[in-house]
Amino acid sequence: MDGTRFIPEALTVQRGDRVLWVNKDPFPHTATAAGTFDSNSIDAGHSWSYVASKTGQFPYVCTLHPGMKGVLVVQ
Repeated sequence: MDGTRFIPEALTVQRGDRVLWVNKDPFPHTATAAGTFDSNSIDAGHSWSYVASKTGQFPYVCTLHPGMKGVLVVQ
């Protein structure tokens, strides 16, 4: 999370991989894929991780900044 964007916007990982979101902006963000994962608020300078447990494509957003969108692809 940097410049009010998810970088990269699309990420492909293997099932069982741990994905880490790091907030490099000076304000909070979330990484939220409805029904799959929700980081809740990640404060500036903090991070949150998720273990990709099921395969598929999981679009996610920052609920605080809905223009921030990403997709996690789990193979």
